[in-house]
Amino acid sequence: MSEHDLHGIDRELLESAGMQPVVDYSDPKSVRTTLRRGFRLARALRGAGPHDAALEVAERAVPTRAGSPDVPVRVYRSLRRVEPAPALVFFHGGAFTAGDLETEDARCREIAARTGVVVVSVDYRLAPEHPYPAGFHDCYDALVWVAGAGAAELGIDPARVVVGGSSAGGALAAAVSQAARDLGGPAIVLQVLLYPVADDRMETASMRAFTATPGWNQPNSVHMWRNYLRGWEGGTPSYAAPNRASDLTGLPPAYVMVADRDPLRDEGVEYARGLMSAGVSVELHQFAGAFHGFDAAAPQAGLSRRSLDEQCAVIARHTGVAVDEPVAVG
Repeated sequence: MSEHDLHGIDRELLESAGMQPVVDYSDPKSVRTTLRRGFRLARALRGAGPHDAALEVAERAVPTRAGSPDVPVRVYRSLRRVEPAPALVFFHGGAFTAGDLETEDARCREIAARTGVVVVSVDYRLAPEHPYPAGFHDCYDALVWVAGAGAAELGIDPARVVVGGSSAGGALAAAVSQAARDLGGPAIVLQVLLYPVADDRMETASMRAFTATPGWNQPNSVHMWRNYLRGWEGGTPSYAAPNRASDLTGLPPAYVMVADRDPLRDEGVEYARGLMSAGVSVELHQFAGAFHGFDAAAPQAGLSRRSLDEQCAVIARHTGVAVDEPVAVG
């Protein structure tokens, strides 16, 4: 990674930026092994988190559509929640090809503990073994279950359901929001899109500029779309790439967060602008000096803490709950 690739990155993030492993998404199995090892090591080093004693965490399998396997989910419930509680259905990142329930465990724990919102993290099927629409179907079916049959079981208010995701999970959250509108599905009160993947055309200025930046780069975007859209070479469905949608009217309010030094920056901004032009209420925040996945790479950095504080606040505002201050370790 050259000095040019690190130019403009926040000083507090520089150390973690230089330590980011070079991950080649042309080999999905190797990527999964590398990321799984990294997230499990991070969790082991973190030990019992400051929020763990305030949470109930359980895993279960959620039924999906006919012909598809049940999808594993992890449910985080605060001991201070007031039932029926709002819910956040969250989809992890990983370029549609990697990631699991460990990927966003820390984020899900903190949001659940600080807001009292029930967080349901979805372990959807991955490409290339399961290209689009398998993972998308898993995510939509999990949403339907949370707002339907699972609401009573989990103590959820189906009128206060949020969807959210990071990176590829942001694309899935946007797609699920579009599908819920089109199919008369659950009423979503907010979509939280964190440095989202949004466009398979890869033609933006940021995609051309950031070819070797930490966290993500342009060559890996090529591998990502090739894996996810296997069998769709004749055309990209709008639920696969949010910026392909021709109609963004009637979608839920959105919080869109993008990172300044990220190849995906401009496509996330374009999606936010498209929503605005369609009359959707949008909060757009570009974190200057941040790279893709900065908050996972350096969770204690100032920018990362500000980002998570903002996510908790916007979720609380749209669901009518209060936010606790961050809990200090010890």
